[in-house]
Amino acid sequence: MTLGPLMLDIEGTELTAEDRELIAHPTVGGIILFTRNYESPEQVTQLVDDIHALRDPHVLVAVDQEGGRVQRFRDGFTRLPPLSCLGALYGTDKTRAKHLAQTMGWLMAAEVRALGVDLSFAPVLDLDYGVSKIIGDRALHQRPESVAELAHAYQTGMHEAGMAATGKHFPGHGAVAADSHLDLPIDPRPYEDIAQWDMVPFERMIHYGLAAVMMAHIVYSEVDANPAGFSRYWVKAVLRDTLGFQGLVFSDDLSMEGAAVAGDHVARAGLSLEAGCDMVLVCNDRDNAVAVAESLEGYSNPVSHTRIARMHGHAAPGLDELRQNPRWVQAVAAVQRCEAEPELDLDL
Repeated sequence: MTLGPLMLDIEGTELTAEDRELIAHPTVGGIILFTRNYESPEQVTQLVDDIHALRDPHVLVAVDQEGGRVQRFRDGFTRLPPLSCLGALYGTDKTRAKHLAQTMGWLMAAEVRALGVDLSFAPVLDLDYGVSKIIGDRALHQRPESVAELAHAYQTGMHEAGMAATGKHFPGHGAVAADSHLDLPIDPRPYEDIAQWDMVPFERMIHYGLAAVMMAHIVYSEVDANPAGFSRYWVKAVLRDTLGFQGLVFSDDLSMEGAAVAGDHVARAGLSLEAGCDMVLVCNDRDNAVAVAESLEGYSNPVSHTRIARMHGHAAPGLDELRQNPRWVQAVAAVQRCEAEPELDLDL
Protein backbone atom coordinates (compact mmCIF):
# COMPACT_ATOMS: atom_id res chain seq x y z
CA MET A 1 0.00 0.00 0.00
CA THR A 2 1.33 3.44 -0.90
CA LEU A 3 1.16 6.40 1.48
CA GLY A 4 -1.54 8.97 0.88
CA PRO A 5 -1.20 12.76 0.73
CA LEU A 6 -2.83 13.61 4.09
CA MET A 7 -1.06 14.20 7.42
CA LEU A 8 -3.26 14.60 10.49
CA ASP A 9 -3.05 14.47 14.28
CA ILE A 10 -4.34 12.35 17.15
CA GLU A 11 -5.88 13.53 20.40
CA GLY A 12 -4.08 11.70 23.19
CA THR A 13 -1.09 9.70 24.36
CA GLU A 14 -2.29 6.40 22.90
CA LEU A 15 -4.28 5.38 19.87
CA THR A 16 -8.06 5.10 20.00
CA ALA A 17 -10.06 2.77 17.79
CA GLU A 18 -11.03 5.78 15.66
CA ASP A 19 -7.37 6.78 15.32
CA ARG A 20 -6.46 3.30 14.11
CA GLU A 21 -9.27 3.26 11.58
CA LEU A 22 -8.32 6.66 10.21
CA ILE A 23 -4.58 5.92 10.01
CA ALA A 24 -5.42 2.81 8.01
CA HIS A 25 -7.30 4.93 5.46
CA PRO A 26 -5.39 4.83 2.15
CA THR A 27 -5.40 8.61 1.74
CA VAL A 28 -3.52 9.10 5.03
CA GLY A 29 0.26 9.18 4.84
CA GLY A 30 1.39 10.83 8.06
CA ILE A 31 0.73 11.72 11.69
CA ILE A 32 2.00 14.85 13.41
CA LEU A 33 2.50 14.76 17.19
CA PHE A 34 1.96 17.67 19.58
CA THR A 35 2.77 18.32 23.25
CA ARG A 36 -0.53 16.73 24.27
CA ASN A 37 0.67 13.44 22.77
CA TYR A 38 3.79 13.34 24.96
CA GLU A 39 4.17 12.05 28.51
CA SER A 40 7.58 10.39 28.44
CA PRO A 41 10.10 8.98 25.96
CA GLU A 42 8.89 5.46 26.71
CA GLN A 43 5.25 6.36 26.10
CA VAL A 44 5.98 8.11 22.78
CA THR A 45 8.18 5.23 21.63
CA GLN A 46 5.25 2.86 22.18
CA LEU A 47 2.85 5.29 20.49
CA VAL A 48 5.08 5.60 17.43
CA ASP A 49 5.54 1.81 17.28
CA ASP A 50 1.75 1.40 17.37
CA ILE A 51 1.30 3.95 14.56
CA HIS A 52 4.00 2.39 12.41
CA ALA A 53 2.55 -1.11 12.89
CA LEU A 54 -0.72 -0.15 11.20
CA ARG A 55 0.66 0.24 7.67
CA ASP A 56 3.37 -1.17 5.41
CA PRO A 57 5.18 0.96 4.45
CA HIS A 58 4.51 2.79 7.70
CA VAL A 59 3.00 6.25 7.73
CA LEU A 60 5.34 9.13 8.49
CA VAL A 61 5.37 10.35 12.08
CA ALA A 62 6.41 13.99 12.40
CA VAL A 63 6.85 16.62 15.11
CA ASP A 64 7.90 20.27 15.46
CA GLN A 65 11.06 20.05 17.55
CA GLU A 66 12.87 23.23 16.52
CA GLY A 67 13.85 24.34 20.02
CA GLY A 68 13.01 27.48 21.97
CA ARG A 69 9.28 28.20 21.87
CA VAL A 70 8.61 25.31 19.51
CA GLN A 71 9.69 22.07 21.18
CA ARG A 72 6.95 19.48 21.67
CA PHE A 73 9.00 16.89 23.58
CA ARG A 74 10.62 18.36 26.70
CA ASP A 75 10.65 16.21 29.85
CA GLY A 76 13.35 13.62 29.31
CA PHE A 77 14.76 15.55 26.36
CA THR A 78 17.52 18.12 26.06
CA ARG A 79 16.02 21.61 26.29
CA LEU A 80 16.98 23.15 22.95
CA PRO A 81 17.64 26.88 22.57
CA PRO A 82 15.97 28.84 19.75
CA LEU A 83 17.85 28.85 16.45
CA SER A 84 18.55 32.56 16.82
CA CYS A 85 21.32 31.68 19.28
CA LEU A 86 23.27 30.37 16.30
CA GLY A 87 22.85 33.65 14.45
CA ALA A 88 24.05 35.61 17.48
CA LEU A 89 27.18 33.47 17.67
CA TYR A 90 27.69 33.70 13.91
CA GLY A 91 28.25 37.43 14.24
CA THR A 92 31.40 36.88 16.35
CA ASP A 93 32.65 33.41 15.35
CA LYS A 94 31.38 31.93 12.09
CA THR A 95 33.31 28.69 12.37
CA ARG A 96 32.10 27.98 15.89
CA ALA A 97 28.52 28.92 14.95
CA LYS A 98 28.47 26.47 12.05
CA HIS A 99 29.95 23.73 14.20
CA LEU A 100 27.30 24.37 16.86
CA ALA A 101 24.58 24.38 14.18
CA GLN A 102 25.69 20.94 13.04
CA THR A 103 25.78 19.77 16.65
CA MET A 104 22.28 21.11 17.35
CA GLY A 105 20.88 19.56 14.19
CA TRP A 106 22.36 16.20 15.12
CA LEU A 107 21.20 16.36 18.76
CA MET A 108 17.65 17.37 17.89
CA ALA A 109 17.32 14.68 15.21
CA ALA A 110 19.11 11.96 17.20
CA GLU A 111 16.82 12.36 20.21
CA VAL A 112 13.69 12.41 18.05
CA ARG A 113 14.83 9.43 15.96
CA ALA A 114 15.57 7.53 19.17
CA LEU A 115 11.80 7.41 19.75
CA GLY A 116 11.12 6.25 16.19
CA VAL A 117 9.72 9.59 14.98
CA ASP A 118 10.62 10.00 11.30
CA LEU A 119 11.06 13.75 10.98
CA SER A 120 10.98 17.11 12.67
CA PHE A 121 9.86 20.05 10.56
CA ALA A 122 13.15 21.95 10.68
CA PRO A 123 15.04 24.14 10.06
CA VAL A 124 13.25 27.47 9.72
CA LEU A 125 14.72 29.29 6.69
CA ASP A 126 12.76 32.53 7.16
CA LEU A 127 14.74 35.73 7.61
CA ASP A 128 14.56 37.74 10.82
CA TYR A 129 13.32 41.17 9.72
CA GLY A 130 12.38 42.03 13.29
CA VAL A 131 8.66 42.35 12.49
CA SER A 132 7.24 38.82 12.80
CA LYS A 133 6.42 37.69 16.32
CA ILE A 134 5.48 34.19 15.15
CA ILE A 135 8.93 33.77 13.55
CA GLY A 136 11.10 35.97 15.78
CA ASP A 137 13.87 33.94 17.44
CA ARG A 138 12.94 30.86 15.42
CA ALA A 139 14.91 32.45 12.55
CA LEU A 140 18.63 31.77 12.24
CA HIS A 141 19.69 35.24 11.10
CA GLN A 142 18.58 38.37 9.24
CA ARG A 143 20.99 37.88 6.32
CA PRO A 144 20.08 35.26 3.69
CA GLU A 145 23.65 34.07 3.14
CA SER A 146 24.11 33.56 6.89
CA VAL A 147 20.83 31.62 7.17
CA ALA A 148 21.94 29.37 4.30
CA GLU A 149 25.33 28.63 5.86
CA LEU A 150 23.91 27.85 9.28
CA ALA A 151 21.02 25.82 7.86
CA HIS A 152 23.42 23.79 5.73
CA ALA A 153 25.42 22.86 8.83
CA TYR A 154 22.21 22.11 10.77
CA GLN A 155 20.99 19.86 7.94
CA THR A 156 24.32 18.03 7.91
CA GLY A 157 23.81 17.18 11.57
CA MET A 158 20.25 16.00 10.94
CA HIS A 159 21.44 13.73 8.13
CA GLU A 160 24.11 12.24 10.40
CA ALA A 161 21.33 11.32 12.83
CA GLY A 162 19.23 9.67 10.11
CA MET A 163 16.66 12.41 9.47
CA ALA A 164 15.78 14.39 6.36
CA ALA A 165 15.43 18.17 6.67
CA THR A 166 12.37 20.31 5.89
CA GLY A 167 12.91 24.01 5.14
CA LYS A 168 10.08 26.37 6.04
CA HIS A 169 8.18 28.55 5.14
CA PHE A 170 8.60 29.06 1.37
CA PRO A 171 9.08 31.62 -0.09
CA GLY A 172 9.59 33.42 3.25
CA HIS A 173 7.50 34.33 6.30
CA GLY A 174 9.77 36.80 8.08
CA ALA A 175 8.72 40.09 6.45
CA VAL A 176 5.08 40.16 7.63
CA ALA A 177 3.84 41.00 11.12
CA ALA A 178 0.58 39.02 10.97
CA ASP A 179 0.50 35.45 12.28
CA SER A 180 -0.91 33.05 9.67
CA HIS A 181 -2.32 30.87 12.48
CA LEU A 182 -4.71 33.73 13.25
CA ASP A 183 -4.89 35.85 10.08
CA LEU A 184 -4.03 35.93 6.38
CA PRO A 185 -0.75 37.88 6.10
CA ILE A 186 -0.21 40.03 3.00
CA ASP A 187 3.33 40.67 1.78
CA PRO A 188 3.24 43.52 -0.79
CA ARG A 189 6.87 43.29 -1.92
CA PRO A 190 7.71 42.69 -5.58
CA TYR A 191 9.01 39.31 -6.69
CA GLU A 192 12.52 40.69 -7.20
CA ASP A 193 12.87 41.63 -3.53
CA ILE A 194 11.59 38.26 -2.34
CA ALA A 195 13.90 36.41 -4.74
CA GLN A 196 16.98 38.43 -3.78
CA TRP A 197 16.41 38.03 -0.06
CA ASP A 198 13.93 35.47 1.29
CA MET A 199 14.36 32.83 -1.39
CA VAL A 200 18.16 32.73 -1.20
CA PRO A 201 18.34 30.29 1.74
CA PHE A 202 15.85 27.98 0.03
CA GLU A 203 17.73 28.11 -3.27
CA ARG A 204 21.05 27.32 -1.63
CA MET A 205 19.61 24.59 0.56
CA ILE A 206 18.10 22.96 -2.52
CA HIS A 207 21.61 22.76 -3.95
CA TYR A 208 22.72 21.26 -0.63
CA GLY A 209 20.19 18.44 -0.98
CA LEU A 210 17.17 19.74 0.97
CA ALA A 211 14.62 16.91 1.08
CA ALA A 212 11.41 18.83 1.78
CA VAL A 213 9.89 22.31 1.87
CA MET A 214 6.84 23.61 3.75
CA MET A 215 4.85 26.38 2.10
CA ALA A 216 3.76 29.65 3.72
CA HIS A 217 0.11 30.69 4.18
CA ILE A 218 0.91 34.19 2.91
CA VAL A 219 -0.36 36.17 -0.07
CA TYR A 220 2.46 37.92 -1.93
CA SER A 221 0.07 40.38 -3.49
CA GLU A 222 2.37 41.76 -6.20
CA VAL A 223 3.07 38.23 -7.43
CA ASP A 224 -0.07 36.07 -7.11
CA ALA A 225 -3.52 36.45 -5.57
CA ASN A 226 -3.41 33.04 -3.86
CA PRO A 227 -1.49 32.18 -0.67
CA ALA A 228 1.75 30.48 -1.64
CA GLY A 229 0.59 27.01 -0.61
CA PHE A 230 -2.37 27.25 -3.00
CA SER A 231 -0.44 28.87 -5.85
CA ARG A 232 0.68 26.95 -8.91
CA TYR A 233 2.95 29.88 -9.63
CA TRP A 234 4.87 29.60 -6.35
CA VAL A 235 4.95 25.80 -6.14
CA LYS A 236 5.38 24.79 -9.76
CA ALA A 237 6.75 27.79 -11.65
CA VAL A 238 9.10 29.08 -8.94
CA LEU A 239 9.95 26.24 -6.54
CA ARG A 240 9.92 23.40 -9.06
CA ASP A 241 10.87 25.04 -12.36
CA THR A 242 13.00 28.05 -11.42
CA LEU A 243 14.76 26.60 -8.36
CA GLY A 244 14.75 23.01 -9.63
CA PHE A 245 13.41 21.51 -6.39
CA GLN A 246 12.56 17.81 -6.75
CA GLY A 247 11.82 16.97 -3.11
CA LEU A 248 8.61 16.78 -1.08
CA VAL A 249 6.38 19.86 -0.74
CA PHE A 250 4.24 20.08 2.41
CA SER A 251 1.39 22.50 2.87
CA ASP A 252 1.30 24.29 6.17
CA ASP A 253 -1.63 23.34 8.42
CA LEU A 254 -4.86 23.78 6.45
CA SER A 255 -6.74 24.53 9.67
CA MET A 256 -4.85 27.80 10.11
CA GLU A 257 -6.70 31.04 9.47
CA GLY A 258 -4.28 31.88 6.68
CA ALA A 259 -5.73 28.98 4.68
CA ALA A 260 -9.41 29.95 5.11
CA VAL A 261 -9.42 32.09 1.95
CA ALA A 262 -9.31 28.85 -0.08
CA GLY A 263 -12.71 27.65 1.19
CA ASP A 264 -13.61 24.74 3.44
CA HIS A 265 -11.05 22.10 4.36
CA VAL A 266 -11.93 19.84 1.45
CA ALA A 267 -11.49 22.73 -0.97
CA ARG A 268 -8.24 23.75 0.72
CA ALA A 269 -6.78 20.26 0.35
CA GLY A 270 -7.82 19.99 -3.27
CA LEU A 271 -6.41 23.40 -4.20
CA SER A 272 -3.16 22.71 -2.36
CA LEU A 273 -2.60 19.41 -4.14
CA GLU A 274 -3.60 20.94 -7.47
CA ALA A 275 -1.06 23.71 -6.91
CA GLY A 276 1.66 21.08 -6.58
CA CYS A 277 1.94 20.17 -2.89
CA ASP A 278 2.65 16.49 -2.24
CA MET A 279 1.23 16.27 1.28
CA VAL A 280 -1.33 18.43 3.10
CA LEU A 281 -1.65 18.87 6.87
CA VAL A 282 -4.98 19.07 8.72
CA CYS A 283 -4.40 19.54 12.45
CA ASN A 284 -6.60 19.95 15.53
CA ASP A 285 -9.83 19.37 13.63
CA ARG A 286 -10.80 15.68 13.45
CA ASP A 287 -14.12 16.15 11.65
CA ASN A 288 -12.49 18.06 8.83
CA ALA A 289 -9.55 15.66 8.72
CA VAL A 290 -12.03 12.83 8.15
CA ALA A 291 -13.83 14.87 5.48
CA VAL A 292 -10.54 15.52 3.67
CA ALA A 293 -9.53 11.85 3.88
CA GLU A 294 -12.83 10.79 2.35
CA SER A 295 -12.68 13.48 -0.34
CA LEU A 296 -9.29 12.25 -1.53
CA GLU A 297 -10.34 8.64 -2.10
CA GLY A 298 -9.03 7.60 -5.51
CA TYR A 299 -6.40 10.36 -5.53
CA SER A 300 -3.03 9.07 -6.70
CA ASN A 301 0.22 10.77 -7.58
CA PRO A 302 3.04 8.22 -8.08
CA VAL A 303 5.75 10.90 -7.94
CA SER A 304 4.40 12.16 -4.61
CA HIS A 305 4.26 8.58 -3.29
CA THR A 306 7.98 8.25 -3.94
CA ARG A 307 8.78 11.61 -2.36
CA ILE A 308 6.79 10.76 0.78
CA ALA A 309 8.50 7.38 1.16
CA ARG A 310 11.92 9.04 1.02
CA MET A 311 11.12 10.96 4.22
CA HIS A 312 11.19 7.83 6.39
CA GLY A 313 13.82 8.05 9.11
CA HIS A 314 16.93 5.90 8.87
CA ALA A 315 18.01 3.35 11.47
CA ALA A 316 18.91 4.95 14.81
CA PRO A 317 19.81 3.82 18.36
CA GLY A 318 17.26 4.01 21.17
CA LEU A 319 17.44 6.74 23.78
CA ASP A 320 19.33 4.69 26.37
CA GLU A 321 22.00 3.74 23.84
CA LEU A 322 22.14 7.30 22.53
CA ARG A 323 22.83 8.67 26.02
CA GLN A 324 25.85 6.39 26.30
CA ASN A 325 27.33 7.94 23.17
CA PRO A 326 30.13 10.44 23.98
CA ARG A 327 28.91 12.58 21.09
CA TRP A 328 25.54 13.00 22.82
CA VAL A 329 27.22 14.01 26.09
CA GLN A 330 29.36 16.58 24.29
CA ALA A 331 26.41 17.87 22.24
CA VAL A 332 24.22 18.40 25.31
CA ALA A 333 26.99 20.38 27.01
CA ALA A 334 27.52 22.48 23.88
CA VAL A 335 23.87 23.48 23.38
CA GLN A 336 23.39 24.23 27.06
CA ARG A 337 26.04 26.90 26.72
CA CYS A 338 24.01 28.59 23.99
CA GLU A 339 21.89 31.04 25.98
CA ALA A 340 18.15 31.18 25.34
CA GLU A 341 15.39 33.27 26.87
CA PRO A 342 12.69 31.06 28.40
CA GLU A 343 9.41 31.55 26.54
CA LEU A 344 6.12 29.73 26.34
CA ASP A 345 5.75 26.81 23.97
CA LEU A 346 3.83 27.46 20.74
CA ASP A 347 1.62 24.38 20.40
CA LEU A 348 0.06 25.58 17.16
